[in-house]
Amino acid sequence: MPHHPIDEKHIFDEDEVITPPKRGAWKMMLPVLALLIIIGVLANHYHWDTKTTTVGALLVGFYTGLVGWLLGVITLVPIIGPILVKILTMSFIWLLNAVGYLVSYIAIKRGYSKDVISYRSVTIALLVGIVIGFVIGHLL
Repeated sequence: MPHHPIDEKHIFDEDEVITPPKRGAWKMMLPVLALLIIIGVLANHYHWDTKTTTVGALLVGFYTGLVGWLLGVITLVPIIGPILVKILTMSFIWLLNAVGYLVSYIAIKRGYSKDVISYRSVTIALLVGIVIGFVIGHLL
């Protein structure tokens, strides 16, 4: 097995090549983020279909890596940043919110729209309480 000097292309083994982190990603991500914000403002102003706009923005965000980059930028904030990213990626929060939307949809279809408003307020308060408790628990 020939010996290679340590460089960017051969960090560990000849078989396993590990590429170094991509530098300067912000030069691509900031224009993409600005474009998505402009499209969102235009979509709101011209009353485009909200679901289509949201799905399009999410697909562009995931395809370009914008979501991961934004989570990385949030992580750079000392102490609070890593905790917020951990909360944002908790599957329990996503599951609880998805169940809330499903119950809201069913309740609105059955005519309980005023009850849904109070229910969603309680759900949001619960989620905010869980997040605050998680942050305080990790800081102490």
